[in-house]
Amino acid sequence: MKNKGANRRNRIVFAALFAALIAVSNFIQFPTPIGVPIVLKNMFVVLSGTVLGGFYGCLAVLILTACGIIGIPVFVIPGGIGVFGTPLGGYILGYTVSSLCAGLISGIPQTAGKTFTLLPFIRLCIASFLGFAIILACGSFYIMVLMQMTLKAAFAAGTVPFVIGDLIKLAISVPLAHSLRPIAARYINGK
Repeated sequence: MKNKGANRRNRIVFAALFAALIAVSNFIQFPTPIGVPIVLKNMFVVLSGTVLGGFYGCLAVLILTACGIIGIPVFVIPGGIGVFGTPLGGYILGYTVSSLCAGLISGIPQTAGKTFTLLPFIRLCIASFLGFAIILACGSFYIMVLMQMTLKAAFAAGTVPFVIGDLIKLAISVPLAHSLRPIAARYINGK
């Protein structure tokens, strides 16, 4: 019984830790020649799902979003509920769905994942790819509705500039998630 309570506490601590990592990563930017910087935020959103699983990865994003809504500076622009009146609002909504879906596809982490096996690695690749794609799709759709643009124009504004950066982050996040999952499993599953 004591172990179950410790595991629950550890899961919440890990979710809060990922919320903090997502918030901090928002301010780490790498300039690019096309003028759109590569920001690590969405990589940590996807990692929250692939490392912690669907529920606690999504909880991490919900903690972050709640902090932003009450005015804690965790978004690139000033927070508060008004952030959903900007194009950024669609990406923030996409973070929750992305983390949940990536976590559900990759599954709950197990310590048995220390050794490399092809099927779990492929699941991580699919989960991560869909996680990044969901964020971009939600952002583009939100831009389309908010700015009353065509789908093609919204896709050009909300997805195309971020594809190369997201592919780089995808290539980094999959092996990173594969390495972190067994560590997280030891603390959040007790197995």
